[in-house]
Amino acid sequence: MANCSKRTIFSCVTVLLLGLLAVIRFPKASRFRWKTFIVIILAFPLLHYLAPKNLGKAEDALKWDTWKNPMNVYNSFSDPNKNMKICGLFEYTVRDTYVTFFRKTVDDPSETEVIETMYQGETPHAKNKYTGMFQGKNVIFVQLEGLDTWLLTQKDTPNLYKMMRKSIVFNNHYSYYTGGGSTFNSELAVTTGFTTPISYTKNPYAFTDNYFPYSLPKLFKKQGYSVNAFHMNSGEFYTRDLNYKNWGYDNYYSLMDNGEYTDSSYKLDRELILNEFFYEKMFKQETPFVNYLITYTPHSPFRLTTETGKLLYQDLYPETEIIPELGEEEVARLYASETDRMMGLLLQALEDNGLIDNTVIVVFTDHYLYTLNDKTILDKYKKTENNLINQTPFFIWSNSTSKRQIKKVNSQIDILPTVLNLMGIEYNDEWYIGKDIMDNNYKGYVFFSDYSWYDGTYYVENGEVKNRKWFDKEYVTDTNAYINSLIKKNDLTLKLNFFKKQKK
Repeated sequence: MANCSKRTIFSCVTVLLLGLLAVIRFPKASRFRWKTFIVIILAFPLLHYLAPKNLGKAEDALKWDTWKNPMNVYNSFSDPNKNMKICGLFEYTVRDTYVTFFRKTVDDPSETEVIETMYQGETPHAKNKYTGMFQGKNVIFVQLEGLDTWLLTQKDTPNLYKMMRKSIVFNNHYSYYTGGGSTFNSELAVTTGFTTPISYTKNPYAFTDNYFPYSLPKLFKKQGYSVNAFHMNSGEFYTRDLNYKNWGYDNYYSLMDNGEYTDSSYKLDRELILNEFFYEKMFKQETPFVNYLITYTPHSPFRLTTETGKLLYQDLYPETEIIPELGEEEVARLYASETDRMMGLLLQALEDNGLIDNTVIVVFTDHYLYTLNDKTILDKYKKTENNLINQTPFFIWSNSTSKRQIKKVNSQIDILPTVLNLMGIEYNDEWYIGKDIMDNNYKGYVFFSDYSWYDGTYYVENGEVKNRKWFDKEYVTDTNAYINSLIKKNDLTLKLNFFKKQKK
């Protein structure tokens, strides 16, 4: 932690005041006080050693739920509320003091030299014909939970399907998985322009102390925008409350945390719009706004016996007492239709509040629907033999836009610089590892966690082209080296907290 927490400062000040009071109140008991003081000093390391013994074992760093494992929380010591719960006041004070003042991390000088070389120079992003296309408009980011390419159809998701007729559609977009917590990885990538490390193990939500001066909310707030995030799940989940604050959002709002629900209807995506508190915060702002919405309903398990499944089926067929057994694919389509209903409500709310012509909606999916138990469903609709299975929807809608189809390969790390350019917000190319997709000098590519990559022509794995017998060897060699350098830049930027060190 960069500074001692308020609890630690309060505890230390309290101890000092009590000690001073004891000296003033009992001046003749100095001998007793010194013995007591020595005992306390000797007890400190023993109690500190014993304190974490009842917390159990730490989970593997790539498991998605390490954010709630007590020993993982203790080791990282980045969440004051969780730390206090598992430590108690005494151990919290001792460990917070240790982490703040005594725990040191020694950077590898060679890594520092490499990353400093990668950030040499300041290159303002060059303008293109799309620069400032949406300048001054409100922006709503909609991160779709698991809404795969095969679910975006006129029958299953008519609102989304219709929106694409007035959108810049990115036909070769990929949302890949690195680290634990694939949903949060997309949040990290779209908000900061960086993805979870590939060359070492750390979860995407574990960078609460990293400094991101060029994050989405910070750049928009410099332009006078308010920037808020909205989701079903608690701020504690994936440590979103800390991360969103660290990234620069004004607020992270949770349906689960607001205490209005007596059943599980908060899991329905429609509530992101129907909830009166959310509605007020989204559509009744006095300043230009950026809203970041994260959907939830298309989440496993895909069974009508679950709370979500029952709610949706009974909503469609209120007179039915017996809920049938449907296959996973049918339930997945039912869940997707709920997300699509939310999109319809969103568009209607913009219309009702006079915002429809002055708002841009950026729609993308966090990951393909890997949560299906029956993988043969994916075999029917996607290329499942390699990492190209990660292809997902991504489009940018505006009421005044005619349909444009972009064929360049891209991924979630490219969303932030692309949107910044469209909004006319200046930035330097070195700030991100992703690119402005609309830039004519960007040919397009995506890389994956096993260092494989795809550029629309070549799919390369372990340095070798897998989909073509004849290829440009020099180009493939150069691109292999370039992809490796991007991954190194990404990983070292996060590992060394590079922007924070530059700030100093």
